[in-house]
Amino acid sequence: MAAGPRRVAVVGACGRMGECVRAALAGEPGLALAAALEAPGHPRLGAVLEGGVRLEGDPKAALARCDVAIDFALPAATLATLRVAAEAGVAYVTGTTGFDAVEKGEIASLARRIPVIHAANFSVAVNVLVWLARSAARLLGPGFDAEVLELHHAGKRDAPSGTAIALAEAIAAARGGSLADHLVLERAGAIGARPAQAIAVQSLRGGDCPGEHTVLFLGQGERLELVHRAASRDHFARGAVRAAVWLAGRPPGLYPFEQVLGLA
Repeated sequence: MAAGPRRVAVVGACGRMGECVRAALAGEPGLALAAALEAPGHPRLGAVLEGGVRLEGDPKAALARCDVAIDFALPAATLATLRVAAEAGVAYVTGTTGFDAVEKGEIASLARRIPVIHAANFSVAVNVLVWLARSAARLLGPGFDAEVLELHHAGKRDAPSGTAIALAEAIAAARGGSLADHLVLERAGAIGARPAQAIAVQSLRGGDCPGEHTVLFLGQGERLELVHRAASRDHFARGAVRAAVWLAGRPPGLYPFEQVLGLA
């Protein structure tokens, strides 16, 4: 065990989530900010942040002095930094979304070398929502249609949200199927009746909403709605910090955030 707090690198340290993560680290005695990374050419490179940590653009140099990294970035940047972390033996927590199947496969491959938590959402309440959606789908059975609606700020780059897909995957798994066989992302024109096992995910964008997810189970004469609304990004950051505390020092593997919370 390392003496003192675990040393943390925050990737995308001056982004919206990066700033929230840095603030959350200040309240966690088991972790300490040791490196702050941004993309080469970032206007604040060289700036001195809390604890005297200097913002830098070289992942290899930054990760060499850290035990765990926390990353909310874009898929290409996350994969590039994760490869460096795997070489350095640094545990990795990432909330980046928008990966395709090949990229997810690379994350799983890199997790054979270092411990990794990749989650669509680090909110404790959202992960409970996923657990509830899975349980509801199982208990309600095939007589209830399932739909997922998500709303995010106008600047979000991917759709549907990773959390919405995680919710849909939980429903499909509870029904004993694969989401790929039942996912509906668009309805337009004369498409006919709704397939019995379809799971539609619809995306709304606008304003500054950090995230809102609604799961609807629609039966005959009744419906069940499960809703989570985020008012800020702070709880996402706190969850990622909680994951970093749990992950640092563990054996290589791809761990679900639900395991951190005791839900897996």
